[in-house]
Amino acid sequence: MNKLISLISGIIFGIGLVISQMINPEKVLGFLDLFGNWDPSLAFVMIGALIVSSPMFHLIKKKEKPLFVDSFNYSKNKEINNNLIIGSVLFGAGWGLGGLCPGPAIASIALLNISSISFVISMFFGFYLVKILKLNF
Repeated sequence: MNKLISLISGIIFGIGLVISQMINPEKVLGFLDLFGNWDPSLAFVMIGALIVSSPMFHLIKKKEKPLFVDSFNYSKNKEINNNLIIGSVLFGAGWGLGGLCPGPAIASIALLNISSISFVISMFFGFYLVKILKLNF
């Protein structure tokens, strides 16, 4: 049941990414271009997501356990360290330079866009490289 719910959630998320055009690098770069030809439309997507998810998060958080698994699984780590800071900077740089966030990039593979495919391959190569080199900052 957990895998089915995950699949349905992923499909809904992917449909939302396509409808909101978050899989379009030009749209994302337009949103990130604060001092040029700024496109605020993705801010409305994010605000809409917060309006729906925030109340649900607080309602679900008060339950003893989720509906389809035995326990909640979220990090209790609140430590800000070098790995978090450097990882955040690299994530932001990759997102800003490529115009794609990892979720929308994976969703946009369905469009067979060579830029999206190379972005996702590079992203997974980066994951693998960090794991192999056991990078710790």
